[in-house]
Amino acid sequence: MYVVYLGVESIKKLLVFKAFFLPVAALALLWWAISAGNGLGPILEQPAKFADSAAFFAFFFPALTGMVGFWATLSLNIPDFTRYATSQQAQVKGQIIGLPPAMTLFSFIGVVVTSATTIIYGTTIWDPLVLAGKFDSKLLVSIAMIAVAISTLATNIAANIVSPANDFANLAPSKIDFRKGGYITGIIGILIFPWKLIADPTGFIFTWLVGYSSLLGPVGGIMIADYFFLRKQKLVLADLYSESGIYRFKGGFNNAAIIALIVGILPNIPGFLTTIQVIPTDSVPGWISQLYNYAWFVGFFVSGAVYLGLMRNSFSTAEHAKFVAKSAENLSPNA
Repeated sequence: MYVVYLGVESIKKLLVFKAFFLPVAALALLWWAISAGNGLGPILEQPAKFADSAAFFAFFFPALTGMVGFWATLSLNIPDFTRYATSQQAQVKGQIIGLPPAMTLFSFIGVVVTSATTIIYGTTIWDPLVLAGKFDSKLLVSIAMIAVAISTLATNIAANIVSPANDFANLAPSKIDFRKGGYITGIIGILIFPWKLIADPTGFIFTWLVGYSSLLGPVGGIMIADYFFLRKQKLVLADLYSESGIYRFKGGFNNAAIIALIVGILPNIPGFLTTIQVIPTDSVPGWISQLYNYAWFVGFFVSGAVYLGLMRNSFSTAEHAKFVAKSAENLSPNA
C-alpha cells in the first residue's frame, strides 16, 4: 500500500530494480541446485511421475490452461503499462525481450530446482518459502527471503493492483484516484483469503486458475475479434474519451459483446460445477465436462466467433467505411 501511495513512478522504479535483481537471484538458485544435486545430469534423469502418457496429458492440458489463465490477467491489463511507452515499436520490443526469454528461463529454473530438491532432501519441494527454510546458511536464507519478498511485491503490484486501481478510478474519477483505487484493491485482495487459494496446489491450479480463465478467455476473444478483424487495427482516439463517440454503443454498453461473453462462459460451467463438486460428475456428459480443461481456449474462440457474427450484422460496410475515414482523419497531422 505504501508503494501505491507513492504512485506509478515508484512502481516503475520497483519493477526496474526487480528486472536486475531477480535474474541474478534466480541464476544463483540454479547454480545451487546443480551443485547440491551433483550436476545437471542426475537432475534431468529423474523418472517421470506419471504412469503413462495418458496420465501425463490428462494433467498437462488443464495445467496449461491454468498457466494461460494466470497470464491472461496481465495480457488483458498490459495496456495499463504500454500506454506509457514512447511508441508502438517500443512496447513491442519490450514485450519480445522481456517475456519469452524471461519466462523460458524462469520455467527452466523452476523445473530444475524442484527436481533437485528430490535428490537433495528426498522430497519434492515446489514452494520457495519452504525451500528457503531448508538452507543451513543464515545469509543464504536471508537473501532467498528478500528475493521472494521483492518478487511477490513487484509481481503483485504490477499484475494485480495497477489495472483494478485504474478501473476503480474510472468508475468515479471525481471521487477515486489511482491511490484510492489501489487501496480498494488491496482490501479486496485480503478479503478473498489468498492464502487459502494457494494452500492446495491442485485446487489453486484446477479450480482457481482454470476457473477464472473461463471468464478471461471470452474477454480476450472479444477484444481480439473487435480490434484485429472488425476494426482492422484502427482506433478513433478522440472517440475513446467521448460520451457521444462510436464506442458509446447503446447507453455505454455493447450488447453484442455482453451476449458473446455469456455464450463463451456457458460451455465451461458444467465442468466447473463438477470440479468443485456442486453436482455429481456422472450427471454431465463426459465431453461437456472435459471442455473445462480447456476453459480459456473454449471461451476465447466461442466468444470471439459469436461477437464477430453479431457485430458483422450491425457493423455494415457503410459504417465501416465511415469508421475508417474517421480514424484516418483522427490520425492526420492536422487533426
